[in-house]
Amino acid sequence: MILALETSCDETAAALVTDDGAVRANVVSSQADLHARYGGVVPEVASRRHLELVVPVVREALREANAELGDVSRVAVTRGPGLIGALLIGLAAAKAVAWARRVPLVPVDHLQGHVASLYLGEDALEPPFVCLLASGGHTLLLDVRERGAATVLGTTLDDAAGEAFDKGARLLGLGYPGGAAIDALARSGDPDAFAFPVARLPGLDFSFSGLKTALLYTVRALPQEELERRRADLAASYQRAIVRALVERARAAAERTRADTVAVVGGVAANSELRGALPGAVLAPLDLCTDNAAMIASAARYAEPVPYPDYLGLDAYA
Repeated sequence: MILALETSCDETAAALVTDDGAVRANVVSSQADLHARYGGVVPEVASRRHLELVVPVVREALREANAELGDVSRVAVTRGPGLIGALLIGLAAAKAVAWARRVPLVPVDHLQGHVASLYLGEDALEPPFVCLLASGGHTLLLDVRERGAATVLGTTLDDAAGEAFDKGARLLGLGYPGGAAIDALARSGDPDAFAFPVARLPGLDFSFSGLKTALLYTVRALPQEELERRRADLAASYQRAIVRALVERARAAAERTRADTVAVVGGVAANSELRGALPGAVLAPLDLCTDNAAMIASAARYAEPVPYPDYLGLDAYA
């Protein structure tokens, strides 16, 4: 089995996955409540919390899988990108376990992990396909021709889609995490009430800064009573604009590459409107959309392991 750790942002996660992609345990301890008072993730707070949680989540994953460290053939860990202090906690813990057991360590790119969430279980997806990766820190379109490799077709020129959701939620006076808050409120709103812009860029890149500015000006222009009354309409219209941008670009990427399959991964893949706007797309399971260690273990199956003890010199990257 592969023991994997993921600490790139505000989830402390450990998982045990077999070489054929069966998930034996997938434990995630979220810090969302801890950071909610600040309206977003505070890197130093996240790092300190990872220190407290990393050993308990590993123990819980082993218990859930009915396994021991002796059953682990290699250790996988997110090396980057992410918050550097948070990443270093997971990397140090993974090095310690791998070194103590004298087993190889597999450093994994976090974005490859999201794509590899599609390779778990009995219904694992086979390339080729176009993958829309939309999360709090990243928005990418990828041409996936083989497992463990992908070519970037488009990326965001400013904010990620998840970041746009979080900042939009803050403007609307909603809680953190913003994506879930907007999604919930939008269900009672009219998505056609406000005409928010969708950036038209050459190629397959994204931009969400203009959309955020449009929401800001709209909120400022509304009297307080009307803002309260139309908050759900604002949320629904803002969400519709983000989803339109993602869906239009994903379809364009599929047409350009002549791909028969479009897949969607990342935290934003949990958004209910996005999931409904791409009929026929392969969607990551809800429990694998947000950051987790099972996807890191999955990616490790297609990455080169670093032998003992060469990995002791590995560093994380932001």
